[in-house]
Amino acid sequence: MAEPLPTSPKWLNATVWGMAITSFLSDLGHEAQSTLLPGFMAALGLPPLALGAVEGLADAASSFMKLGAGWFSDRLGRRKGLVVGGYVATGVASGIIALAAGWPLILFGKFFGWLGRGIRGPLRDALLTDSIPAEARGRAFGFHRFGDTLGAILGPLTAVLLLGWGSSHGLPALGLHRTLIAWTLVPGVLSGLAFAWLVRERARSKPRLLSFRHAIGQMPQRFRRYLVSVGVFGAGDYAHTLLILAATQLLTPSLGFAKAATWGGLFYVLHNVVYALSTYPSGALADRFRSHRQILGGAYLLSVAVPILLMVCFARGMATLPMLGLIFSLAGLVNGVQDTLEGATTGEMAPMEHRGLAFGLLGGVNGGGDLVSSLVVGGLWTLHPTWGFGYAAVTMGIGGVLMLAQKD
Repeated sequence: MAEPLPTSPKWLNATVWGMAITSFLSDLGHEAQSTLLPGFMAALGLPPLALGAVEGLADAASSFMKLGAGWFSDRLGRRKGLVVGGYVATGVASGIIALAAGWPLILFGKFFGWLGRGIRGPLRDALLTDSIPAEARGRAFGFHRFGDTLGAILGPLTAVLLLGWGSSHGLPALGLHRTLIAWTLVPGVLSGLAFAWLVRERARSKPRLLSFRHAIGQMPQRFRRYLVSVGVFGAGDYAHTLLILAATQLLTPSLGFAKAATWGGLFYVLHNVVYALSTYPSGALADRFRSHRQILGGAYLLSVAVPILLMVCFARGMATLPMLGLIFSLAGLVNGVQDTLEGATTGEMAPMEHRGLAFGLLGGVNGGGDLVSSLVVGGLWTLHPTWGFGYAAVTMGIGGVLMLAQKD
């Protein structure tokens, strides 16, 4: 049963801390898995399109689950138990992927794990919004993302260090990747237990039992316009694991596959460090100037620089380490601002009684965009990487313009 919380909670309360710790553990596991997955699939002899398809289809499954889970939790009046189950499912997925000998079981593992992610995401964000004062949404979401990203830093870093140690001792690449992915199950399952123990759910009034269609009809027009901008941007916002693959391909001719893959993982750690450092400041800045949507639109436009720089690198057939460092840093910066302010903006626009559905709609739109972007960028990559990143640059730029053009 939901536990009552104070009517005017401080923004940095026990629930915010609990969610940050939970997300730290979850990202420790699944970001390590994400770092290892491109090398694991390469060791299995699978092409870039397979990675893009696995990431995109898993995100699509997650997005559909977000829609249903958000609406169902609004009707149920409780969210915490569903969130715990979602975190545990995401952790168990690592064990499934570790058993794979080809792309079907990898896809199934990702699919299962991202169904859990789809359940937990909008419900967790709705719980977070319910537990904080309106004037501190940017800071609270930024702090949560900071905790989330500490795990996303340590997870890939640990994976890269263990990968380098295993390679230097002559361990076979396939077996080493398989073992390390299996170990990521542990923090993933612990994250579900941490949420169950640390997070308190605020008591809510009896929900209105509206149908899915009627509940969507309650959403404000400006929220719908906002989702259009998010969706257009998302249609070009490819999975950032493709950045690891890009770095590996660009560096392999000069460094060899093993060293190139290690550098790709290290750059992903840099990406996550910059992400972590950008979350709380961007949320606090948006709170101060009451401009969540405008700063988000600016981040969308800045993100276009990443695919443009990658186009230049692939056109030249090479990339220097400093150039890749710049690319991954920019990607981490805009991703941190994006994830923080999309949540804060949704919390600001959504009706209180339909917050679960609102965050589910946000997740669904993002998931649909991820499917389109990952499949299109991965597919065009097989022709030439510049085609894929050119498409991404144009689509993301249009999304940024649409976001900034909206009126409050």
